[in-house]
Amino acid sequence: MAERTVGLIGLGTMGANLARNIESHGFEVYVQNRTSEVMRDFMSKYGEGSGFKGAETVDELAAMLPTPRVIILMVPAGGPVDAVIDELLPSLSAGDIIVDGGNSNYHETEERFRCLASKGVEYLGMGVSGGEEGALKGPSLMPGGSKDAYDYLEPVLTATAADADTGPCVTYVGPGGSGHFVKMVHNGIEYGDMQLIAEAYDLLRRGCGIRSERLAEVFTAWNRGELESYLIEITADILRTKDDQGQDGLLLDYILDEAEQKGTGRWTTTAGMDYSVPIPTITAAVDARFLSAPRSLRLQAHKLLPDRDEIDIDDVGMIDKVGEALYASKICSYAQGFALIATASEELHWDVDLAEVARIWKNGCIIRARFLDDVTAAYKAEPRTPNLALTDRFVGEIASRIDDWTEVVIAGMRSGIPVPAMSASLAYLNSLRTERLPANLIQAQRDYFGAHTYQRLDRDGTYHAKWY
Repeated sequence: MAERTVGLIGLGTMGANLARNIESHGFEVYVQNRTSEVMRDFMSKYGEGSGFKGAETVDELAAMLPTPRVIILMVPAGGPVDAVIDELLPSLSAGDIIVDGGNSNYHETEERFRCLASKGVEYLGMGVSGGEEGALKGPSLMPGGSKDAYDYLEPVLTATAADADTGPCVTYVGPGGSGHFVKMVHNGIEYGDMQLIAEAYDLLRRGCGIRSERLAEVFTAWNRGELESYLIEITADILRTKDDQGQDGLLLDYILDEAEQKGTGRWTTTAGMDYSVPIPTITAAVDARFLSAPRSLRLQAHKLLPDRDEIDIDDVGMIDKVGEALYASKICSYAQGFALIATASEELHWDVDLAEVARIWKNGCIIRARFLDDVTAAYKAEPRTPNLALTDRFVGEIASRIDDWTEVVIAGMRSGIPVPAMSASLAYLNSLRTERLPANLIQAQRDYFGAHTYQRLDRDGTYHAKWY
């Protein structure tokens, strides 16, 4: 067996698969679950002749582990994490390591990091992306917190993480809650990607009347070019999958049009407000999920304000134009997410390496894509750039697509097809490249009704005018 032995608490799908992943690389893994029956079932399936050992209780797990103890928590975020930590603490010693591998809010991770440090316990808040398949075969890992803990666990993490042509998809993100913050933004970008792809599908399916079989070919072709990504790949598969409940046609056509969410996208939007970083594409994607939820209200609105019976977006060249709009919108969405990480990193003194973040997202995670090679290269060449979209790597890519992108957004709006994420990305870019925004009028209004003062272009200082 390898030198490191780890404990893992929480044998849900993600926890069980991560445990199997770690053990498959030669490490001993001691497992425990709140419901002992789940642990026993796991051991009956995978325990024989393996490096697994089962523990009935948290205390028993801690007693079994060699020191320094390493315990990975794969339990639901929030109260359950605190409950397990409180249960563990009496059995831990200085130098022991706790790793929270769930989707915890980074504020809570920061607090746990400080609290446990005061007790001599090392803490890592580690984002784990890739779903159940990634957990088993190799996820993208985003650990932040104790650097000593990361250094000790690095052999385990590098073996467990997904591999890419640039190396294992794991890096030390930074101190405190930085790992969970980066994972949160990853999920926000994921929301944006999914919404942008859905809008491209809607424009081509409803707008141009392209049949699903042809659309599957379109997405397959896109996946051979600059849009190559996991989400484009699975969309092509979805567009080929027949209904599995005996109905004619595609399964997709029978799925309820209400998108659920677990909260990390909403957290990203809140963080954008907290750090005064505009992330309109991500926010539009979150809002789109909210808007999908009240279906009965949408059906009522459809009767009162029906959309067009026939939508006649000219499909001549539209497939290529939608692809161009999708790619340009994606650049702006990522630019927003990385700007948020950069701002939080500066304010909280995390010193996050943005090129490394892009690199570890290259494989294993949900937003893995060829495009991330260019993001990595852009941040290596211009690590202090204020905006990814303005780097030498991407500014030309955007400039060459603005006309097609604008045409696609206008076509969607004229046809009554909502394109909130594409239009938010375009508005973001247009605001970014506007030399003089109408914010001067807003400043004047604020000074008029609230004496909030304003600044001038032609001289320094702060002013208040008598407007009437």
